[in-house]
Amino acid sequence: SPAAARDFTFLQLNLWEGIANVNNGQEALIKQLAELKPDAVSFCEFTSEDNARTILSAVADELYKRTGIRYTYTCKGGSGTRGLLTRHPVLSADAVNGNLWFYRTVIDFYGQQMALYASHAYHMYYACYLPRGYDGVTWKKLPAPDGNPEAVLRMNRASTRVEAVAAFLEEVARERADLILLAGDFNEPSHLDWTDATCGMWDHNGCVVPWDCSVRLYDAGFRDVYRVLHPDPATHPGFTYPADNPATAVEKLTWAPDADERDRIDFIYYLPGGVFVPKRVEVVGPSLSIVRSGRVRETGEDAFIEPL
Repeated sequence: SPAAARDFTFLQLNLWEGIANVNNGQEALIKQLAELKPDAVSFCEFTSEDNARTILSAVADELYKRTGIRYTYTCKGGSGTRGLLTRHPVLSADAVNGNLWFYRTVIDFYGQQMALYASHAYHMYYACYLPRGYDGVTWKKLPAPDGNPEAVLRMNRASTRVEAVAAFLEEVARERADLILLAGDFNEPSHLDWTDATCGMWDHNGCVVPWDCSVRLYDAGFRDVYRVLHPDPATHPGFTYPADNPATAVEKLTWAPDADERDRIDFIYYLPGGVFVPKRVEVVGPSLSIVRSGRVRETGEDAFIEPL
């Protein structure tokens, strides 16, 4: 019944340019989803809307053959298309204020409406590289790291990510769903991760930064699922980039080859309201990262759903 307590399993996955960079990537994706059988999956970084439809329709068809579960997909956008796959009825799907960085799909979860926003923010002006000694626009190595938080935020605000979040929050103010989830690759860290406790770690070089997007989302009442369940960034960094792929040359996995560029830039946010209570959160991906052009296994307390 609608009043029953049910588990809702939700994944956020970055497909790395439409899984074109991964050998047999589509089959790997299908195997992973067939194993996990999620209620919904948010995707980002398709290369086009056609690419998204080709992949998602094939994945949905194969999942039905292997699991007997019928999945429906929605998608929208040009380069960097966002999409969603769900096993529940789709009520509507549309862009947010015409902004293709955020794409909304509303589903019916046993009588409750869930508004699931898939997002992928602009990758340029990647300001978290400044304290690490790299330019966030040209990706070139700097003469020295720039750990001035004002300089970092000045570059960050040139990205238009703040304006995109403002448009999202304007739309959410009118949202009437029982649960709102926002998931995606923000190409920007969290203010909950660049703190006094971590200023000497991961080449932050003493820099404490109130990152714009996460601060604005928190001010609006949203909460970061990962930090709600794992509040200490020192023990649970939750890195999502740069992840290792043993079949790929290291130089294709790093943009700052002499730095420790590990960060958590992929998120699931939710708006608390009594309907949804997070129970468990894990990093979907390998427990190996790239650090200074080397493959390094993570030693923190994060839990990983390793690739099959």
